[in-house]
Amino acid sequence: MQTKQNLDYKQQARLLRALANETRLKIIDALSRGEMHVGALAEATGAEQSSVSKHLAVLRAVGVVDDERRGNEVYYRLLTPCVVEFFSCALRVIKERQA
Repeated sequence: MQTKQNLDYKQQARLLRALANETRLKIIDALSRGEMHVGALAEATGAEQSSVSKHLAVLRAVGVVDDERRGNEVYYRLLTPCVVEFFSCALRVIKERQA
């Protein structure tokens, strides 16, 4: 029988798997400064536009980003800006391990 706590762990693991990619981290970092369209995100991350689109689909599926079509462009924004706080925590762990 699946408990609510176990379901929460499963969902958290799914989210962390989605975040465990360098390009996705770059996308989130760029979006932490404001909404952007795919072309601008490709430029900001140094990745191909098609690759960025695939990464955005993963982040959208776990509820980190949302999109809005405006004319021919699709703009993305962070739905959960608190994810950036997680990055700060991760960097703190890394720095403490290096000390």
